[in-house]
Amino acid sequence: MSDDYSNRSYGEIPVGFGDKPGIVVVDFQVGFTDPQYPLGGAPLVMRAVENTARLLEVARRYDVPVASCYTSYMNEREMPYWKITAVRETFRDDHPSIALDPRIHQPGYDVVVCKKGPSIFFQTGVADFFAKERVDTVIVTGCNTSGCIRASAIDAFSHRYRTIVPEDCVGDIEEGPHHDNLRDIGRRYVDVTNLETVLGQLETWRQRNAH
Repeated sequence: MSDDYSNRSYGEIPVGFGDKPGIVVVDFQVGFTDPQYPLGGAPLVMRAVENTARLLEVARRYDVPVASCYTSYMNEREMPYWKITAVRETFRDDHPSIALDPRIHQPGYDVVVCKKGPSIFFQTGVADFFAKERVDTVIVTGCNTSGCIRASAIDAFSHRYRTIVPEDCVGDIEEGPHHDNLRDIGRRYVDVTNLETVLGQLETWRQRNAH
C-alpha cells in the first residue's frame, strides 16, 4: 500500500541477514513478565516471552551469542529522570522485580548486563561482546516496543549492525504503540519480521557454517 513515506523511498531497501547473528533480550525481567508487579503481565509482552524462549532454545543450540539485560538502580539519585512511578519504585537493586524471567535466561550461556538507560547498548559493553564474537546481525527481542526496543534497535543500527526485529518476539502495553513503532523503525532502520522467518534464517546460517 502506497503512502507518502514509500513515495519518498522509505523502506525500499531491505536490511537482510548477514554472516553472524547475535540476539539481544531486552528487559524480560519479572517486573515486566509477572502480573503481580505494576508493569507486569501485558498480553503482548507475555506472547513475546513465549516466542523469545522458542527462539533462544534454537539459538543456543546453534551457538548464537545472546546478551540479556535488566534495568535496575541503586537508588533514585542514580536514575535518569524517569516519568514512570513504577520504574522509580520497583526497579531497584534490592527488589525482586529485577530478576530475569527464567523462561528466557540460561545462566552460564547468556551474557547479562544491567542497563541504566533505555538501550541495551548504552554504556553496557554489549557492543564489545558482539565485536569479539564477530556479530554483524542483531536480532532484537524483549519489551517494551515503544521504549527500550525502539532505543535498542536504533542503537544497533547506529553501531552498523544489520538489525532484525521479529514482531512476535517483542511486546508493549498497548497494540497501537507496538505496531506504530515497528512500522516507523521498519521504514528507516530495521527489518521487521517474525519468529518463524528468523528461525529459518538461523537454520540457513547453521547449515552454511556446518561445511
